[in-house]
Amino acid sequence: MRDMSGRGGEAGFTLLETLVALTVLGFLMVGLVQGFRFGLLAWDRQAQVVARRSELDAVDRLLRRLVQQLDPGTRREPSRLLGTARGFAATTDLGPAAGALGTRDADIRLSVEAGRLLLRWRPHLHATRFAAPPPPAEAELLRGVEALEIAYWGRNAWQPDWREEALPSLVRLRLRFQAGDPRRWPDIVAAPLREAPLR
Repeated sequence: MRDMSGRGGEAGFTLLETLVALTVLGFLMVGLVQGFRFGLLAWDRQAQVVARRSELDAVDRLLRRLVQQLDPGTRREPSRLLGTARGFAATTDLGPAAGALGTRDADIRLSVEAGRLLLRWRPHLHATRFAAPPPPAEAELLRGVEALEIAYWGRNAWQPDWREEALPSLVRLRLRFQAGDPRRWPDIVAAPLREAPLR
């Protein structure tokens, strides 16, 4: 059909063409929004995984350092490691983490209580105390821990307890997380590295 100007009915878009164009534009917008949303969720999830991983890495380094820097003692004063399958108490070098203690050596206790991996410490004094020692400082290393399993290598086998005067050759730390926790942690096996002084 021709209008009076002599042109055909092709002067503009029909209603159907406009609706199709708007529908296609709507699908494109939905796709862009969903893609953007997916990108944000993936970014957030990656940040959570990285944060959790960095927390585990920091605790792994600390636990290795505690074992590697165990005080081997001297001939007159043997090592102070008292270990069980669920925790241990010892004298070790805390390194830079000692901060304002005045000494890097500290008497520590590592254990799990109420689902928390705890490190308690107080400065180790190479002197006789005339008063009660100060209460230990406490640091929560991890939450959601079901159990800490420790074994000590000595006499050619893993031992569940350690009460010897000399340090064990190796210490194995195994952390089990609470049911439903997706974290997995390989065993930490470390050797005490400090040499006993010649005194």
